[in-house]
Amino acid sequence: MSSGKESVCLISLGCSKNFVDSEHVLGFLREAGFVPVSKIEEADTAVINTCGFIQAAVEETINTILEVAAKKGRGRLRRLFVMGCFVQRYGYKLLKEMPEVDGWLGTGEIHRIVEIIKEAEKDRPPFVIGPPGYLGGSSIPRVHTSPFYSAYIKIAEGCSHHCTYCIIPRLRGGLRSRTVESIIAEAEAMVDRGVKEINLIAQDTSMYGKDLGGHTGLEDLLEKLIDVRGLRWIRVLYSHPHRISDRLLELVNGKNGICPYLDLPLQHVNPEILSAMGRGGHGETPWQLIERIRSKSSGISLRTTVMVGFPGETEPRFRELCAFIRMACFDHLGAFAYSAEEGTAAARLKGPVERSVAEERLDRIMRIQAKISKKNNRANVGQVVPVLIEGESPETALLLKGRMRTMAPEVDGQVLINRGWARVGDIVPVRINEAYSYDLVGEIL
Repeated sequence: MSSGKESVCLISLGCSKNFVDSEHVLGFLREAGFVPVSKIEEADTAVINTCGFIQAAVEETINTILEVAAKKGRGRLRRLFVMGCFVQRYGYKLLKEMPEVDGWLGTGEIHRIVEIIKEAEKDRPPFVIGPPGYLGGSSIPRVHTSPFYSAYIKIAEGCSHHCTYCIIPRLRGGLRSRTVESIIAEAEAMVDRGVKEINLIAQDTSMYGKDLGGHTGLEDLLEKLIDVRGLRWIRVLYSHPHRISDRLLELVNGKNGICPYLDLPLQHVNPEILSAMGRGGHGETPWQLIERIRSKSSGISLRTTVMVGFPGETEPRFRELCAFIRMACFDHLGAFAYSAEEGTAAARLKGPVERSVAEERLDRIMRIQAKISKKNNRANVGQVVPVLIEGESPETALLLKGRMRTMAPEVDGQVLINRGWARVGDIVPVRINEAYSYDLVGEIL
């Protein structure tokens, strides 16, 4: 094939960790002479980086594949390649079930994307899958598609936890941490091109470095990152609640370059449910953890994720979760209904909760959190806070939008600005004048 004139559109599904993989795939393709385009109508080749974590993600993946496959031959699009967690999960049977696809790639083989595109001219679609072992690095090509001022750095790949509801270790392999030097080099390169905010991600950032030997950990990495000249905000996402050290809390609370923000996916608080999830057996209860964090600083913004409808979640156990959420007053909370995934230990547990009950509990949780968020946001009224300007509001060009240090991109609220002007990517002082359940309104000073 003539790769020099081939245009390729990459569709990235799922989480921010998948998003980083997608940017690396675009890097491999561009180095090989392909031309990345953002619209499928302009592409000769399409690549879909898939999610296969839960059934809803699988359904979205299948629908996306079929929608793109339907465009083949109708316009410019000639070929379709599928990669990522969906491929790793379902394996070779996809060849027979989805013949519309021209090639397949598992999670541990993303560096071979150019190879399978070139092999696709053979009679049988190439299918490359194996034990996940891929690990990114600062020397690996990457096309940044996020806003110029903000970026994600994946500090580790895989997961070595054994949560009974989760198939991530099967899809992504065990924990594999990058070196501190590799992460620092990538951060410095990002700052050189204008990045001001870096979000550290992994399946569990609190486990960073545990496989490297010695005493390297997340805290050591943060102490090195704050010395990167020009890096304004560092935010830590996806930290297992069992590994939140006092040293980490001191860094998050005391260092200007580190956002006062912790993302702690608790999933539940009832001891029996946590044990059934494979997340029990730790000396510190969820409430003791929250108390310890708040005793270090009331200024740390807390985000959590909870799961409702897990097998064995009776109404009293659910009410225990609701009471905890009311007490903890999380600044940000995400919730989802349990999905029984084939191949997980949780799928074999007794005491299933009907889907309709789980969905009703999900609605109750989010209504509780909406009231908490509004109350928490009202405490910001009258305060002057630094805000990272992200551009015009999608609702109206009359408003700018941005985020405080206590708001992660995409998953938390925003600050709408109805007075004053600043350039996209600027970090400016904003006085908060109004508060709503998830958003704030203010003026630039």
